[in-house]
Amino acid sequence: MNLALVLAVAAATAVVTTTTTGLIVTPRLDARKKRITEAHAARDTFDTHLMTVLATCSLLEQTPIDDPEWTPVLRDRVKGERERWLQQLDDATRWMVDHVFTYAGSWPLQRHKDFAVSYAGTARGLVLSERDEAIKRELLVALTLPVQRQFFGYWWSRARHYRADQRLFAETVARLNSQAPPAP
Repeated sequence: MNLALVLAVAAATAVVTTTTTGLIVTPRLDARKKRITEAHAARDTFDTHLMTVLATCSLLEQTPIDDPEWTPVLRDRVKGERERWLQQLDDATRWMVDHVFTYAGSWPLQRHKDFAVSYAGTARGLVLSERDEAIKRELLVALTLPVQRQFFGYWWSRARHYRADQRLFAETVARLNSQAPPAP
């Protein structure tokens, strides 16, 4: 009888533990897992958009606006490509501003959160500005390179270049603020 009592208590304990875990612990862990997964997915998308900004600026810089040897058809096609690339810059910076609290909030240090928020707002403002396209490209690259390295570079590169990246970013923001866009 003693053995039957021990088995009954063990079975009841197992049922209570399994039920409690299933009703209380598992849903909390699943919700936490979902939040962490979404934050990491947003970080990956942030990196994709940073790379889009860098690649698009490079394409725009390397592709001439016009060439006297081009036919009218080629001129229209290149103009269409350049407009598409400019739209990619607009889309990338818009996503970064719209989702900044998702990916920026996922980093544990406040300085990283502040850096991501500052970058997103500054880059978006620059894309929306009426500055010359070449100046926009130059400033976007100068803003984006240190951010990309600090968030997605190799860990030894992040540590080694932290102060330089912060300085370069601050200097670019100061330069951006000191250059008034042309009056309409």
